[in-house]
Amino acid sequence: MRIPIQVTNTIEKTRYLVKNWKKEGNTICLVPTMGYLLDWHASLIPRCREENDIVVVSDFVNPTQFGPNEDLEAYPRDFDRDSALCESIGADLIFCPSPAEMYHDPHAFVSIDTLSDTLCGKTRPIHFKGVCTVVSKLFNIVKPDRAYFGQKDAQQLAIIRKMVLDLNFDIQIVGCPIVREEDGLAKSSRNTYLSCEERKAALCLSKAVKKGQELIRNGIAASEVLEPMCEIINSEPLARIDYVSMVDALSMQPVDSVNADVLVAMAVYIGKTRLIDNFSYEV
Repeated sequence: MRIPIQVTNTIEKTRYLVKNWKKEGNTICLVPTMGYLLDWHASLIPRCREENDIVVVSDFVNPTQFGPNEDLEAYPRDFDRDSALCESIGADLIFCPSPAEMYHDPHAFVSIDTLSDTLCGKTRPIHFKGVCTVVSKLFNIVKPDRAYFGQKDAQQLAIIRKMVLDLNFDIQIVGCPIVREEDGLAKSSRNTYLSCEERKAALCLSKAVKKGQELIRNGIAASEVLEPMCEIINSEPLARIDYVSMVDALSMQPVDSVNADVLVAMAVYIGKTRLIDNFSYEV
């Protein structure tokens, strides 16, 4: 019989539980989230259970990764729903701290240059500094053997992997495939912002991804992939492109043609809601 899920709000209590689990020889995994858990989280946690003894889910809307005039206050939150979901699918612990618990007059931050200068980092200049800082803190609190991140945030995943390598975290980073709605839209907490009309318009992202996947091949010029993708998005009146780019899969720097593994990524505003999507291509 499984022990009921535990909920902690403090770093001290979380460390106490994790330390005891490790003393018993258990492997620990961390699923970092900002709450409002989705179906892809629900599909992920059973995998975590198979691959690890203890599953820890962090549920924290991190203020340091939101810039001025972004959607920090509007970001959806429903902890009771998150807790019930985690318990139903086998998580052992939810760590749900307050901002005050995580940040005590902070002056130390973690950031990565180069990889964070392109794509989302270009228009959200403080975002990845906040992401790297909070993920580093979570790694130091939970000390997981493995941590799981979604590939929808592909630039974030690349940055976290680089941070783990450069800062010598003894943690395996596991990328998890994009989960989509039946009509192709990538699942996201921000989809809840969309009106019915905007929800239909948002399909231009997945349509553009599909077109790019059909076109891409070894040696092709980036423009031959990106321009048809942009045409699909621009044909939707409610859509406004932030970026549609092809970058090297490791450095996150723009490329002119496909001569190595690449990431094709986009950010598009549907009305006031900013959505992202991507696909990878290996040569």
